[in-house]
Amino acid sequence: MFFVDKPYVSDFFKMTVRDNAIPVVGTDIAKKLDLYSGTKVISEDRAVEMARESDNLIIYTTSENSIGWISKNLAFSDLPEKIELFKDKLKFRELTKSIFPNFYFKSVRVEDLKKIQFSELPVPFIIKPAIGFMSMGVYKVSNFEEWINTIDSIIAEIDQIKDLYPAEVLDTGSFIIEQCINGDEFAVDAYYNSIGEPVILNILNHTFSSDTDVSDRVYISSKKIIENNLKEFTEFAEKIGNSAGVKNFPVHIELRRNNDGTLLPVEVNPMRFGGWCTTADISFLAYGFNPYLYYYTGEKPDWSEILKGKEGKLFSIIVLDNSTGISTDKITSFNYDKLLAEFEKPMDLRKIDFHEYPVFGFLFTETREKNFIELKNILDSDLNKFISTK
Repeated sequence: MFFVDKPYVSDFFKMTVRDNAIPVVGTDIAKKLDLYSGTKVISEDRAVEMARESDNLIIYTTSENSIGWISKNLAFSDLPEKIELFKDKLKFRELTKSIFPNFYFKSVRVEDLKKIQFSELPVPFIIKPAIGFMSMGVYKVSNFEEWINTIDSIIAEIDQIKDLYPAEVLDTGSFIIEQCINGDEFAVDAYYNSIGEPVILNILNHTFSSDTDVSDRVYISSKKIIENNLKEFTEFAEKIGNSAGVKNFPVHIELRRNNDGTLLPVEVNPMRFGGWCTTADISFLAYGFNPYLYYYTGEKPDWSEILKGKEGKLFSIIVLDNSTGISTDKITSFNYDKLLAEFEKPMDLRKIDFHEYPVFGFLFTETREKNFIELKNILDSDLNKFISTK
């Protein structure tokens, strides 16, 4: 059974569950998300019954907002505990300590940030909410002056984002400090099947504009990226899955290849692929298979066939986060037509109410490798040229 929840459910996802008679749990939120007529909606009571009847039920959530429902209603199962192993970044680091024994991490309450002895921290380092979402509350610190500014920024940002998501998705009361992992970063959609084997559904390179950039602006998938990393990333996912003992469990893995070639996890997001129906949908747009359906039916991508004819093409997700430096209450509009004109082959554009969420939208594109400059331009842009203000 699948769960739908705010902030966003794509038309492609709605079509998938309707056309394949995948049961969707009829929560109060689900009833307000305009699911297509003909969707197989089941009651919350029936969802609980199904979970009691099966130890290996296939469950997927479009949003981590649904984790609260699972924790409350499926507490008799081990699923809430498995979810928390990944969602709580401190528990995740404890879980994987035997795999990555030299990795530094430390938890701290927000009220204790100013009490930390900076000299004891491994500079540079990353600080982020122990339970977080996207890049909210994430900072890279390279010196003491940045640390002082970061503390002030965290406290200010908490006031802005604390009510955007449930505590199960974003909890700004507790933070984790981690050593900085250098090297290329990747995002991986995968699921653990009925016997706990990892099945990779997409690999994207998370591209940054600079060493200090921690934003989610551009993710790129390609034939080369998948072929170069598929075997190694599958083995990496297998180690983590074995530690957690998960089955029928979708994940969105973020990892980095360190300068010496070592793979280290940034985080593993449970029960979903990329947020806002992004990475799974681009797998369909780029490669023609449906990750939601593959997970539901236990099917594995035949990558040797899927990647034929994809040479020289880059498939990207562009997250139009508000990097303008201007508060949304002063922004009147975003010029999406002007944005689209800067790309040679837009595949899909999703406009988001930027007064409700801190993003203008999501753009899916196909780009020739030789025209990487169009991705570089949007990566470096503060988006000011696309907005109008009061």
